[in-house]
Amino acid sequence: MADVIFLVDDDDGSREAMAKTLERVGYDVRAFPDADEALERIRSGDSVDAVVSDVRMPGMDGYEFLRQVRVQWPGLPFLLVTAFADVEDAVAALQDGADDYLTKPVKVQELRQRVQLHLERRALSTENRKLRERLDKSFGFEGIVGHSRGMEEVLDRLRVVAPTRSTVLIVGESGTGKELVANALHQRSDRQAGPFIAVNCGAIPGEILESELFGHEKGAFTGAHQRRIGLIESASAGTLFLDEISELSADLQVKLLRVIEERVVTRVGGTVQFPVDFRLVAATNRDLEKWVQAGSFRQDLYYRLKVVTLSIPPLRQRIDDIPLFVQHFLNHFNDEIGRDVEGVHPAVVAALKRQGWPGNVRELRNLMESLVLFAEGDEITLEDLPVEYRVPSAAAPSVGGDRWQPRTMAEIEREAILQTLDYTEGHRARAAGLLEIGLRTLQRKLKEYGEVKSDGDDDLDA
Repeated sequence: MADVIFLVDDDDGSREAMAKTLERVGYDVRAFPDADEALERIRSGDSVDAVVSDVRMPGMDGYEFLRQVRVQWPGLPFLLVTAFADVEDAVAALQDGADDYLTKPVKVQELRQRVQLHLERRALSTENRKLRERLDKSFGFEGIVGHSRGMEEVLDRLRVVAPTRSTVLIVGESGTGKELVANALHQRSDRQAGPFIAVNCGAIPGEILESELFGHEKGAFTGAHQRRIGLIESASAGTLFLDEISELSADLQVKLLRVIEERVVTRVGGTVQFPVDFRLVAATNRDLEKWVQAGSFRQDLYYRLKVVTLSIPPLRQRIDDIPLFVQHFLNHFNDEIGRDVEGVHPAVVAALKRQGWPGNVRELRNLMESLVLFAEGDEITLEDLPVEYRVPSAAAPSVGGDRWQPRTMAEIEREAILQTLDYTEGHRARAAGLLEIGLRTLQRKLKEYGEVKSDGDDDLDA
């Protein structure tokens, strides 16, 4: 639906000219000769997205109209139109709640741009508020962000299995947040008062990993100057999370299987068996079933691990969650870095939704940290976004769903150029700068696409 603009001006010619200007770009304009009628329509419940009002009018003037509107609708965009001689009064009105002012004669492009600007700011503020509400709801499950169908299915299974002691296998690509899910399992279990021990099996060399997991006795090997309790023992009464479990050597797979079955652990270089009581959660970015078939992973251990399987979808399959993540990371890094970036322009979010995200949530997190750190204004805009994120990636999902559709480079280039030009409202030089191409190159491409737009601005005798 088109945005509804209430336009108030007692001058017929000025009112008609401004109305036509806004209607040409798709706004639904409701024009009134006086503020009393417009205020009555607002109070009666008529839909309105922004108000443009002249200042000098018989009866209720623009300033009083503004004050009346602000009593009940403080967030409604309100723009004043004033003569040049009254600019000081208009500036003072900004302190009383006006969002902006324009001076007569009003320029076509300026009127359109100012109205669009304040509508976008209002939409951004509304979206941020909704996102915060959804974030609050999402964070009800130990900080897991997501409302897409894939994540809702994960959360539903998580709620069922978390209070139990069942072993859980979490599968998903790198960067999808498997450790966060494992932590949520721990926090919602009856072991939440106990330790949560996380071990990245792929980050520790095999000869060291055995000692880390099982511990060792003094003198067990060169450098073992004292007894050490392993991480498996340390996880007693809590949760042991083994990430990248596919990286365990065959020997360690056998030893882990014995611990799971017998619930005892023997330290390296020792003979005494120590009882252990922990919940095991494992994770992998590999297809363990194929590894079992290839003989790279023990079948008996595999079936011990997959009592319950949670499959975390990659970010490219949960595009609807990207606005949530953007808002979450914006808030997080504002606090962490000490910045005060107020929002992210919708064009940035739209560009991020067109990416393939091979690094998943971790990649988006790192990008948002950089954007917050280097943002020059109150809002992160398309100019702040690295150029590689402005162009849709070849691995991005299609508009119609999660299934990727192949496109030629020429098609991807055309989409990037036209969307950037739309973002700059037809300003070719600015679009060329964002795309990091020459203006002549851009003009040649537009001729190829048959996209020829006029940049002319006319004055309105308002």
